[in-house]
Amino acid sequence: MKEIEAVLKMQNYIRAHYKDGDFHADNVCSTVGYSKRQANRFFKKYFHKTLQEYINAVCLTESANELLNTKKPILEVALNSHFQSHEGFLRSFYKRFHITPSVYRDKKVALPLFTPHPISHYGTLLKHKEELSMSNEWNFCTVTVKERKRRKLIYLPSHTAQDYFSYCEEVGCEWEGLLNSIVEKMEPAALLELPDRFVEHGFSKIAAGVEVPLNYDKELPEQYKIVELPECIMLYFQGEPYENEENFSKAIESLSMAIRKYNPALYGYQFAYDVAPSFNFGADTSTGARFAIPARYTN
Repeated sequence: MKEIEAVLKMQNYIRAHYKDGDFHADNVCSTVGYSKRQANRFFKKYFHKTLQEYINAVCLTESANELLNTKKPILEVALNSHFQSHEGFLRSFYKRFHITPSVYRDKKVALPLFTPHPISHYGTLLKHKEELSMSNEWNFCTVTVKERKRRKLIYLPSHTAQDYFSYCEEVGCEWEGLLNSIVEKMEPAALLELPDRFVEHGFSKIAAGVEVPLNYDKELPEQYKIVELPECIMLYFQGEPYENEENFSKAIESLSMAIRKYNPALYGYQFAYDVAPSFNFGADTSTGARFAIPARYTN
């Protein structure tokens, strides 16, 4: 726990100060009183990156957002990301994203943007799962029915994953940034449970993906797949908003329990897991947790 607290403190410092003109990795280490060697060991253990690699991933992701959403000159974007020259920025951007900044700005293709989730989330998930399993409290949620037209699904399958954390352990966490960088996406990136017909031999039902319009035809990284989804009904479940960011895991697990208690037959529906994937959109303090599950009429 002491390590996790130190890493979380460093993450929070990076998030708050990485845009500062005098930002440096040494400042991050000094906030927790550890040497850079110790900080690198912690970041390697929990993120498979050194501290500087983590910082670079954060800064390059912000630079990609600037390229996409502003008309700033590339040199200005580079300087904002703590690079001293256009050439150094170009090399680092290409090394991480395998595309130059100018081509990305022109083509707006999907990129593996970095999403720096707080290290504390995993521990809070385990804690809240235990708390909720011992509770008989009813979990409040709202349900919205949506008729969905034909569209495509872009997804990254896994071989053995059974949940969010085992999925990230297997494929890494860059899927979230890449999928969310697709400007045509209909909803944010989500963890999926795939229909059996999409599960190839040697793969599990757990994947991550986004829905896009039927005419989407941009190039994707090799490991990503794209399939067409039929017209269907989707039931959107939404939990309650919450105040403390660290309660995101509790919000997700609480909504999962509410769905398990929900009886769609009372309203003329049944879950239809064979038609389309189920979507776990995660949770946010302002909106609560969100899931979407395919359904069909019972008569």
